[in-house]
Amino acid sequence: MSMLSRVASNLYWLGRYLERAENTARIMNVNSNLQLDLPKHVRLGWQPIIDIVSANLLFNQRYDSADELSVARFIITDNNNPGSILSTLVCARENARTIREIIPREAWEQINIVYLLAKDAHKDIQNRRHRYAYLNNIILANQAITGILSGTMTHDAGYQFLRLGRNIERADMTTRILDVRSSSLLPDVEPLQAPFENIQWMSVLKSLTGYQMYRREMRIKVQRQDVLRFLLQNNKFPRALGHILVQVQACFRGLPNNTQALHLVQALQCHLQEAKPQLLKQDKLHEFIDDIQLALNDLHSETVRAYF
Repeated sequence: MSMLSRVASNLYWLGRYLERAENTARIMNVNSNLQLDLPKHVRLGWQPIIDIVSANLLFNQRYDSADELSVARFIITDNNNPGSILSTLVCARENARTIREIIPREAWEQINIVYLLAKDAHKDIQNRRHRYAYLNNIILANQAITGILSGTMTHDAGYQFLRLGRNIERADMTTRILDVRSSSLLPDVEPLQAPFENIQWMSVLKSLTGYQMYRREMRIKVQRQDVLRFLLQNNKFPRALGHILVQVQACFRGLPNNTQALHLVQALQCHLQEAKPQLLKQDKLHEFIDDIQLALNDLHSETVRAYF
């Protein structure tokens, strides 16, 4: 049983670390583009990236200011930052190495490829264009791993743990991006800056690769209330919280000893569907997202308690 618990834990964390690396690469690239899209007199800077990953204390200990290059180094290649892309891919590779007999050989090979890609990134992060191409390669390599695992791994309990880790991590990042990005958006009270607010909400969608799907769904201009409703309550877009919770629920249903976990998921789904986040002012939205984050932490804790 302890061996099964170890394997389950490795698969769960493999899913989390791969998803974390991909999401972190996305928000770095989107932030670069946002700096270019906004006019020169409007600047949000790079501090929101540090806020999203909740690493302010560690960053401030190691860097003097949140300038572009410092944030890029911290987020992409800093070995002393456990949340950097390099660190998460090192952890992903180590988890995969210990369960090589469980996952398809092609997935193990692809994980090594993306790890080596991350390891050689130091020269690429200096230049914005090279950094964009490098981060895009990280995203595509991770998507290849997800495709290989989905298409060639037996969809048994082990695969459910992998999916569970991926989706809990995805839910965590979706709520973090919404919380930080919505609080750093330009205030409505400044009419001169109002035209650029929709650019920033577009960046929220693009951070989750949701801009095109939002336009398909809404067919109207990008605005706060619709983006919040789409990213929190939509049941069909893969990175919307509503859809993610459906996936988490399906994962738990494929596992034993799931009564408490399913109860937690259903409670969170009810809380989400009954809410009207698009009507909340910023402070209340922050409280609402905090409640969701606490519920996600409870789901993680229950997963650890029940299976690992």
